[in-house]
Amino acid sequence: MAIFRENEARERGFEEARRYLVPREGSAADREKALDVLEGLVDELGPVVDFYPSWHPLVGQHNPRHPVRSPSKECGYEGLDHTVHFAHGFVTCPYRDGDRVVASVERIRVAHGATLTAELLDAPLYNKGTSPVVVRCNWDRPLDPGKFVPKRTAVGLMLDQEIPGWHWAKLGESWETMKGYFLGGPHGARSSLFVSQETAMAMKRIWQALTESGLFGPVRH
Repeated sequence: MAIFRENEARERGFEEARRYLVPREGSAADREKALDVLEGLVDELGPVVDFYPSWHPLVGQHNPRHPVRSPSKECGYEGLDHTVHFAHGFVTCPYRDGDRVVASVERIRVAHGATLTAELLDAPLYNKGTSPVVVRCNWDRPLDPGKFVPKRTAVGLMLDQEIPGWHWAKLGESWETMKGYFLGGPHGARSSLFVSQETAMAMKRIWQALTESGLFGPVRH
């Protein structure tokens, strides 16, 4: 596996989002405004990411037997289109019915750890004809330095997500199999853009203890 370089991952994600969200057509003023909005979203919501940990509140409404890692209808959202994900929120740019996105977010109820909110943005993102919406994950506890999810929150949400699986699981999965689900993407062996190395290692120790206990059945090899 390639070495995970956090700063490079942050820069790469921003450049991909810039190319995607700053419209090529339109005036220079429109492009400048779109770039300003993107920079503001990164400052507020953290770095651009590829996908979320399966325990993240932004993807928390799915069938627990079939976890998803990107916001979708399976999570309760409606009207998403042309979407860019940040560590603690996302922006989506439908051509109409931005209010439909907002209404769907208002119906989502997060059990623990955070609340979700959404609002329309007055910005020419993706294309001048879109109706951009920003969806925010408002954490109950302050983020750690670097905009990382606190260890207590990340570990607690992981356990909320995974412990019920003992009722139906037939085999336990190794950390190597599950770390992408628990760390989000991009990630390395010991950290990601969502959690620090300390938190990731705590999650690994707890997961290994659970699987080695036989809670989910024999460990798959």
